[in-house]
Amino acid sequence: MVILSVDYGYVRTGLAICDALEVLASPIGVIKETYMPKVAKEIASIATQRGAELVVVGLPLNMDGTRGEHAQASESLADILKSEYGLTVELYDERLTTVEAYNLLDQAETFGKKRKDAVDQVAATIILEDYLRTARRNGD
Repeated sequence: MVILSVDYGYVRTGLAICDALEVLASPIGVIKETYMPKVAKEIASIATQRGAELVVVGLPLNMDGTRGEHAQASESLADILKSEYGLTVELYDERLTTVEAYNLLDQAETFGKKRKDAVDQVAATIILEDYLRTARRNGD
């Protein structure tokens, strides 16, 4: 199944998608928008264009597992995608994915504007790869 992954941010939202066989996760871009309803509309449009059957929204829990302001915002985005656009949405724990994305960009020696443009979509790709690994491990 084609799955779209979302790393929601207040300024930039990273996106990644996997192939129908759920083997390859690839970054597909960033939405540069601050108004959540517009972000949701763009995500829904991309999900439809790409034939995504599932949208995985990263849930940035605190290290102790509690939900902070950013996690609540991600939950609100997921609710909009479900209620207004009829998408199938799952929230997925994304703790430390942005840190991992920065580490990967350090290894690739990606800095400056390129880094800023890449980090959110790399984080979305990491979320999707982890989601797929977990689903395979659980036999889903």
